[in-house]
Amino acid sequence: MTPRFAEQLVAKLNDRTARMGVMGLGYVGLPLAISMAKAGFHVVGFELSTEKVDTLLAGESYIIDVDAADVKAMVEAGRLVPTTDMSKLADVDTVNICVPTPLGKTKDPDISYIQSAMESIKPHTHPGMLVILESTTYPGTTEEVIVPMLADDDFVVGEHFFAAFSPERVDPGNEVYQTHNIPKVVGGVTDACTLVSRTLYEQFMDTVVPVSSVRVAETVKLLENTFRSVNIGLVNEMALMCDAMDIDVWEVIEGAATKPFGFMPFFPGPGLGGHCIPIDPFYLSWKAKQAGVESRFIELAGVVNGSMPRYVTGLVAEALNRERKSVNGSRVLVVGVAYKANIDDTRESPAIDIMNLIARQGGEVHWYDPCVDVLHDKVEAVREENFDAATLAAYDVAVVVTGHRDVDYDTLVEACPAIVDTRNTLKSYGSDKVIKL
Repeated sequence: MTPRFAEQLVAKLNDRTARMGVMGLGYVGLPLAISMAKAGFHVVGFELSTEKVDTLLAGESYIIDVDAADVKAMVEAGRLVPTTDMSKLADVDTVNICVPTPLGKTKDPDISYIQSAMESIKPHTHPGMLVILESTTYPGTTEEVIVPMLADDDFVVGEHFFAAFSPERVDPGNEVYQTHNIPKVVGGVTDACTLVSRTLYEQFMDTVVPVSSVRVAETVKLLENTFRSVNIGLVNEMALMCDAMDIDVWEVIEGAATKPFGFMPFFPGPGLGGHCIPIDPFYLSWKAKQAGVESRFIELAGVVNGSMPRYVTGLVAEALNRERKSVNGSRVLVVGVAYKANIDDTRESPAIDIMNLIARQGGEVHWYDPCVDVLHDKVEAVREENFDAATLAAYDVAVVVTGHRDVDYDTLVEACPAIVDTRNTLKSYGSDKVIKL
C-alpha cells in the first residue's frame, strides 16, 4: 500500500504542480534545474554564490551546456528562481542535492558539502518532502547521513518524507548526450521513496532506470567511473611500454578497435582530470577498505594515471634535448589547460601538475586556452593571449595537453620549433618536430 504522502506527491508531480528545489547550481545542478523548469515546474535554485545568482537573474549562463536564452526565458517566466535564501526550502516539495564531493588530503571522502546542505534543509523539512542526493559519494551515505539528519519517531522515511539517490551523469561539452536523454538511475531508501523519485524524473527525462536499493544506485556511479579509471590506467601503462619498444600506441589502439566485439577503445593521456574520474574510484576503495576488501585495481590505476604528468614532463625534456636545450631557462607553452576538449572546466586538470613540474625544473611556463580565461588553481605559469606565428616561434617547445577544436594547429606546427602532443591531436601533420605520448 502506497503511503498517503507518497500518493499526494506523485499526483503533484504528474500534474506539474509540485515545487522543485535544486541545491547547488553548478555543472550538475543548473542543467537539472533548467530541465525541470522547461518541463513546466516551478524551480527554486539554491546557491551560496551571490555572483552566480546575480548572473542567472540577469538572464546569463556560466555553464557551457546551458544556453543563456533558456536561463533568460525561465527566469522571466518565473519558473526558475535562483536564490541564496535557504528559508525558501520550506516552500518546495522536492530537493535535489547537487554539491561537490571532493577528496581530503589523504584521499578520504569529504562529504562536508552534503552535510552542510542537509543542515540547511533540516529546519525546513515538512511532511511529503522528497530529498534526492545526486552528488557522487560512497555506498551508504543516503541511509547513514541523509536519513538520520531528518528522521525521528514521528517523522519516518518512506512514510512522512522520502529519500533517494540518483547519480549525476553530466558530461560537459557533450553535444549528443545531455540531461534529458542520459538514462537516469534512481534508488530509494524504501519502495515508496523509489516511486516518488522515479515519478519526478519521468516528468523531464527520456529514460528512468529504477534499481532495487539506494546503495545499488550509489555504487552504480562509482563503478562507471572506476571502469574508466582502470581502463585509462591500462592504456596509459600500454603507452609507456610501447614507447620503450618504439611502437606507436595510437596505431595499436586503432588496430585493436577494428575488432567488432570484446574490445572498447580507451586512449592514453597526460593524466586524469575533472570532478569524477580522478576522485570517484577513491570513494569506492575507501568504503571497500572499511569492509575489509583490498581494491588493488583501483589503487594501481590511480598510481599509473597519477604518474602521467611527470612522464609528460620527461617528454618535454626529450623534445628540448633534440634542440640541444635544457628545461632550465627554456620557454614552454602549454596548449589547453581545461581537463577535456572544448570546455572551460579546469578542475583536477593534469595541465596544472605539468606546468608546475616544468616550472620547478626552471622552465618559463606560459599557457594558452581558447576556452579558459582564468586559472583559479595555484600555478607557476602565465597566460599567453596571442597565438600567431611570431609568438609561437619565440617558444622553445609547446605541449598540447588538451585538444580543443578552436586552436590553429597549422600555425602551431609551422612556427613552434618542438612540440609534445599528449592527445594525438597532430596525427595528420606527420611532422618530425612532434613527439607523441
